[in-house]
Amino acid sequence: MSELATAARPAGIIAKTSRRVAVALTLAIGVGLVLLKLWRSSPSSLFLRTIILGLSATIAFALFEVWPPRLPRWFARWVLQVVAVGMSVLITTFVMHRLVSQGAVPAFEDHDLIVLTFAAILLAPWTALAAIVRQKEAFARDQTLAFALERSELERQALDARLHLLQAQVAPHFLFNTLANIQALVEARSTRASSVLRSLIAYLRAAVPALDEPAATIDRELQLVRPYLELMQMRMPDRLHYAMNVDPAALSLRCPPTTVMTLVENAVRHGIDPSEEGGRIDIEIERRDDRCVVRVTDTGAGLHQSPNGPGTGLTTLRERLQLIFGDTAQLRLMAGAPRGVVVEVDMPAQP
Repeated sequence: MSELATAARPAGIIAKTSRRVAVALTLAIGVGLVLLKLWRSSPSSLFLRTIILGLSATIAFALFEVWPPRLPRWFARWVLQVVAVGMSVLITTFVMHRLVSQGAVPAFEDHDLIVLTFAAILLAPWTALAAIVRQKEAFARDQTLAFALERSELERQALDARLHLLQAQVAPHFLFNTLANIQALVEARSTRASSVLRSLIAYLRAAVPALDEPAATIDRELQLVRPYLELMQMRMPDRLHYAMNVDPAALSLRCPPTTVMTLVENAVRHGIDPSEEGGRIDIEIERRDDRCVVRVTDTGAGLHQSPNGPGTGLTTLRERLQLIFGDTAQLRLMAGAPRGVVVEVDMPAQP
């Protein structure tokens, strides 16, 4: 943010200077038109002098805006600027008179000089004061915008930190649950334990790097879900059955990492595991116009029979969806019929 501000500073100074010069020229021409009827010399000389006066006032205003760098606390800079503008127009007026007339006409007898001096004394300080008021208002607007941008940046950083914390919680939760699911095979010295462990190692090699990604795709999620379900089916071949129905148009859509994995793991851990009969898991993913709907249905223990409740995985996933999508994403938990649980994630379809 500071680099952008530094790069934009010269452009801002040029733009401010251009605006001031344009205002000075406009006022000079306006004053010239007002004094035209009282002016005895040629109109061109009037406009030339008013333009020179306007530019000299602009230079004095800009000079004392930055110089001296420090002033006493009791002395306001805007007072110095107003006085400087008033003095500059007076000095410039008399210098122009001396250069043009070369002393042929005394200053107190020059009608045009008197008219121009009176107009300059009357208009210059008030014009400078109006410019200062406008400058203060612009500065206040810039400060408000800068504070708003800084607050927005801090809020974004806080959200990123919160999201990274939630994603970091997913990793140990998932790994411990997966290891606990194959523990029974290892302790029972099953002949399939070795193949299950090989599959688990291959799965973890693909799954662990995905946990650090800011976003995944439905296709990438399914690459993790399939071997996970194969591992779980090896563990309980007579108690777990599953099926997938995936819309091809949804494969390339982006989603938070482990979204589908969390829903499937929740169905296994809180639906199939507590049920004596086991059950079936159906995964349905489809794209509906600008929405992506992921639905995982199990015929396991159900909402009220699971001893562990819906699980921390769904709670964490709901928070992650809220941080990424806000109110445009929903996670719904419903009772299945005749038994089991239906968990549905409805989120924006992001290619």
